Amino acid sequence: MKVLVTGAKGMLGTDLCARLGKQHEVIPLDLPELDVTETASVFARLEATRPEMVIHCAAYTHVDGCERDPAQAFRVNSFGTWNVASACQKIDAALTYISTDFVFDGEKGEPYDEFDKTNPISVYGRSKLAGEEVIRALLSRYLIIRSAWLFGVHGKNFVRTVLHRAKEEDTVKVVADQMGCPTFTVDLAEAVAGLLESPLFGIYHITNSGACSWAQFAQEILRQAGLSAQVVPIAAAEWDSPTRRPKDSRLRHLALEMQGRDNLRFWQEALADFLGIYRDRF
Repeated sequence: MKVLVTGAKGMLGTDLCARLGKQHEVIPLDLPELDVTETASVFARLEATRPEMVIHCAAYTHVDGCERDPAQAFRVNSFGTWNVASACQKIDAALTYISTDFVFDGEKGEPYDEFDKTNPISVYGRSKLAGEEVIRALLSRYLIIRSAWLFGVHGKNFVRTVLHRAKEEDTVKVVADQMGCPTFTVDLAEAVAGLLESPLFGIYHITNSGACSWAQFAQEILRQAGLSAQVVPIAAAEWDSPTRRPKDSRLRHLALEMQGRDNLRFWQEALADFLGIYRDRF
């Protein structure tokens, strides 16, 4: 299969290209060769390459940055997705869209499945949900992959931040009253690759198994890394951020379960693999 990946130099995009390259013809695109907000450029690229599947990873993912600049958030995450989806419609390509747990408000009190009502409470969440809605309006062959709390070797993320802060400070303050599902980008890439061969399109929740708070995540990072810094749990209200975040955005993988597909391994095991790869770099 010929697969075009937007945001191919990003944390997930890099791992996706590496995984898909084992069995597919991959066309990796990122800035500056492809700006998803430039309609003519998107159409020209897709018409020239004519992929059978587009995996749309390109996004503005800086949550606080989205809150400060909503126009840019919607320009990239919503209008950019509209461009990609429209071009897919024109060349009859399927589309895989990487979305987020931030489409939920976090008030359910238990993990969200794919049939739960969305209600984003941040600009980032609203802009990503708008991207989902555009895809569902334009296309019938799509995969919307909602994931959460991504960490990987090829980009900035929570794990790397904690490791670097723990080298410089004796204590690390981390929010303790927000719950979610950490996800290793290598594992997510493997799961996405498996779905590309499926005839069952739609919305999928995919994260590593298990859940934790940010503080619990940080404690496990330091424990596995053998670092002596201590985690100081704080409330989200104490953290200096302009963004409202869901307090419990755990995701249930109901679509995978209904198809008899295995859940991903637990996040603690995935973290150990990440640290094995990344250990020499910090």
